[in-house]
Amino acid sequence: MPLRSVLAGVGSALPQRRVDNAELAAEVDTSDGWIVERTGIRTRYIAGKDETTASLAAEASRRALEQAGLEPADVGLIVLATATPDQTFPSSATKVQHLLGIKDAIAFDVHAVCTGFLYALTVADSMLRGGNARTALVIGSETFSRILDWEDRTTCVLFGDGAGAAVLRAEEDSRTDSGKERGILATRLHADGQWGDMLYVDGGPSTTGTVGKLRMKGREVFRHAVVNLADVLGEVLEAASLTPADVDWVVPHQANARIIDATARKLGLDPARVVLTVDQHANTSAASVPLALDVAIRDGRVKTGDTVVLEAMGGGFTWGAAVLRV
Repeated sequence: MPLRSVLAGVGSALPQRRVDNAELAAEVDTSDGWIVERTGIRTRYIAGKDETTASLAAEASRRALEQAGLEPADVGLIVLATATPDQTFPSSATKVQHLLGIKDAIAFDVHAVCTGFLYALTVADSMLRGGNARTALVIGSETFSRILDWEDRTTCVLFGDGAGAAVLRAEEDSRTDSGKERGILATRLHADGQWGDMLYVDGGPSTTGTVGKLRMKGREVFRHAVVNLADVLGEVLEAASLTPADVDWVVPHQANARIIDATARKLGLDPARVVLTVDQHANTSAASVPLALDVAIRDGRVKTGDTVVLEAMGGGFTWGAAVLRV
C-alpha cells in the first residue's frame, strides 16, 4: 500500500514574557480598543535575549515528540519554517537538531513567511512518502519581535513570537475507528511574486547588509488574503474529494480575526468550527498554524478521526492549504 504521512504528535512553545495591549499602549501610540477592534488581538509573547527561533523550536519539538511517544533519535527529517532564523547560516533546523541531540538526520529551513508551515508540511509529506525518512519534525518558529519597527503602530501591534511543531510518521495503513484513512489527504501551494512590496522586510544580506524592519500595506494584504485563502481552501477540499460540510475544524493562519471571519463566511464555514488563537498569541507568522493546532488538540477540540483543514497566506505573496485526518 502507498505510504501516507500521519500526524503523531504536536507541541508548542512561547517566550516567558507576555505583553497585553495595555502594556503595549504604554510604549506605543495605540490603545487596547484600537487593537482589538481592528485585529482581535489582546496579548502576544515577546522573546527575551536568551530565547531564539531555534530554542523555541527545540522546546516545541520536545513536546511534540513526547506526545507522539517518540525519542529524538527516531527523527530522520527536520523541516523548519521561519523568516527569522538565528543566523543567515547554518540553518536553524540544524541548530534544533543539535539541541535535541540528533546525530544524523536531514535538516533544513523553509522560507515562505506566514505560509511557511504549509510549505514545510508539504515538503515533509513528499519526502516521507518518497522513503527519505520514516519520522519527520515539521516546525514553524519565529521571533518577529526582532524585525518589528516599534515606532510603526500599524504593524508592531500585530505580531508575536512563538513556535509550533508536528511529528509526522510514514504509515502504510493507518485508519480511524470508522475505517477512514488517517494522515495528510491533500495539499495545495501557491506564490505570486508581483505582490512582494505589499508585505516585506526592508533589508537583507545581499541588498542592504542589514536585517531590516517589517513593512506592510495592510488594506491590500487583507483584500488579497480573503480571496486567496477562500480559493485555496476550495481547491484543497476538491483535491481531497471533500466539501465544507465534511470539515470538522479549520485551523487558519492567525493573522487577523477579521480575515479569518471573512474567509469562513465566504466559504459558508461554521465560525464555531474555526480555531481562533490570534487573541492570545497575535500573528506568529510560520508558527501560527502549528501553534493553534497544538492548542486545539490539547484542549480536546480536535480529536482523533477529525478532518482538519490548515490554511495560511504570507509575504511574497505565498498561500496554501492542507487537509489531514487526525
